[in-house]
Formats: sequence, structure tokens, C-alpha cells
Amino acid sequence: MNVLLSIKPEFSDKILSGEKQYEFRKTKFSDPTRVDTVYMYASSPVQRIVGAFSVGRVEEASPEMLWDEYGGVSGIDDRSRFMGYFSDTEKGYAIEVEESKALHPTVDPRTFIEDFHPPVSFQYVNGEYDHLMNQGSPTGSD
Repeated sequence: MNVLLSIKPEFSDKILSGEKQYEFRKTKFSDPTRVDTVYMYASSPVQRIVGAFSVGRVEEASPEMLWDEYGGVSGIDDRSRFMGYFSDTEKGYAIEVEESKALHPTVDPRTFIEDFHPPVSFQYVNGEYDHLMNQGSPTGSD
């Protein structure tokens, strides 16, 4: 099972550079052990699929515990910004980024999905994005 994840461009860039080793969410996948690949849809102003990453473990904990454990590899320099994201919830999820791959060129999903709507957080996808992984180069090489 794969997911399409809406993510701010600054964070998708950090995932692809290896600076951000965990992506954080307020909601979890229904069965995190079954999610293999996350396709990253960079939100406005980019509005394109910029890459993908394979999922390692998914940890559930309080925001404070997530920051203490993963703040140094979160790609977020400011604890208050991190805690602000989780201000309306008592628990969060840290999704480990195992291997990422940038897409060159990036892809507008509207070119192959007529009624595409960006997910608010994430959406499960079947095979409609799998062809993207056959293009581009692994992160760190061009």
C-alpha cells in the first residue's frame, strides 16, 4: 500500500536532501506496517509531486516525546514551531524516511489524474503513481 502525502516544499526538500529523517503527522495510517512508499506532493506554491520515500518504522508518542527523540533529525530548527503543529493533539506520529528519491522533472499529477485534488494530509493510492519511480535519479546524484 502506498500513500500520497501533502507536505510543505521546505520539508520535502529537506527529506530529499537527507536533513529530515522523520516526517511528523497528527493522524496515522490505518495500518502503518502495510505502507511501503510515500509519494510527496509539495503544496503551494510548488503543487507538484517532487519525490517519494520508503517508510521505515512509525512511532506514536506525545509531541514532547517525539521532539525529545527525533527533534535533531526532524528538519525543524525551532521546538516551538514543532510543538505549535501539535498544539491541538495529545499524540503524534513520526514516520521514518528510509530511502528517498527525487523526481526530475517534478510531476503535475493533473497530467495523468483528471480529477486530482491534493490530499489535506494524505490519501491512500493504488498504482496510479508507481510509474513515477521509474524516472528520475536517486537523491544525491544527477
